[in-house]
Amino acid sequence: MSVAPAWQLDLCPGDADNSGTLFIVLGGRWCIDQKLPSAGTLLARLPTSARRLGFNATTLSDWDSGLLTFVAVIGKSCAEQGITLDVGGLPAGAQRLLAMAAAVPEQKLAARDGGAQGTFARVGAATLEFFRGAPQMLAFLGEVVLSLLRLVSGRARFRARDLWLEIEQVGPRALPIVSVISFLVGLILAYLGADQLKLVGAQIFIADLVAIGMVREVGALMTGIIIAGRTGAAFAAQLGTMQVNEEIDAYQVLGISAIDFLVLPRMLALMLMVPLLTLYSGFIGMLAGLLVSVAIFDIGVFEYYTETLRALEFKQFAVGLSKGTVYGAMIAFAGCLRGMQCGRSAEAVGHAATSAVVTAILLITIAASIMTIVYYQLGI
Repeated sequence: MSVAPAWQLDLCPGDADNSGTLFIVLGGRWCIDQKLPSAGTLLARLPTSARRLGFNATTLSDWDSGLLTFVAVIGKSCAEQGITLDVGGLPAGAQRLLAMAAAVPEQKLAARDGGAQGTFARVGAATLEFFRGAPQMLAFLGEVVLSLLRLVSGRARFRARDLWLEIEQVGPRALPIVSVISFLVGLILAYLGADQLKLVGAQIFIADLVAIGMVREVGALMTGIIIAGRTGAAFAAQLGTMQVNEEIDAYQVLGISAIDFLVLPRMLALMLMVPLLTLYSGFIGMLAGLLVSVAIFDIGVFEYYTETLRALEFKQFAVGLSKGTVYGAMIAFAGCLRGMQCGRSAEAVGHAATSAVVTAILLITIAASIMTIVYYQLGI
């Protein structure tokens, strides 16, 4: 039994158009497990006068993606040379798959070096993007506020188990990184203060500087930045993946509020745990200051302890806790917002996680500036 050739190129003498169409005759099995001819070999045989190509697949016995790849390469070359390609002679299934592939627009990758776009153009584009996204941000903020009101009235629907799971994720599991960063920041504060205080022989006030700085400002700020990078990005990635998998759409179909079920537990967890992590960060920073004072500047442990107690007042703790609570809300808001705004691709999930961290740090910085000015004006 003779096997039909894999392919052959021949003029169609009975072409109804004007006998100027070349038909590619396909026969046998066009599957990737066969040694298929390359499209370049066929294209090299085309006469320079060719202006139209077609296919004859009457003897084609079987085909898969090997045929589609071959036809796609032929089509691209024909488009470059101004040759018309007619795929009407291919099997109906192959025609549908080629039409679907042609319907998806080619994605153009942005230049990595940014050379094609000036600095002012990028700043302008970012500004316009911000203003376009502002209404969505305000709408999401309104939904979160309504969800909190439903929580107060006892009508919010979410699982308590999810809340405890988020508390564990953002609280106890964040202790190692918060401990390391807070200890190092405490060391830096102690050395910076000692460098100036030793000029007047007042090294004992290292305790004041470290205690007030860590409890009131630096502890909350560093904890907020750490949690923004660790947890805010995680929230955005989790919700973004749920967007890709259409799980959030499923919640809406079932009549379950995604804000109540997904966003509210995460926001409550951060608003509860970030203030506690702020207190813990201040304590670790004061231990670092104690270590520097005792080991380097010959300050007694009891003297450092007494000076720390004298420096710390309740208002210092109140300021630190209030800032930690606000920072936690900002981080949860940014992470959940970017996650809910995520597109339907893996690349979009990465962009959402990155944007969540940037947005959270920006919001933390703005909130820290405003709260510091307000507390100063109030004398707190």
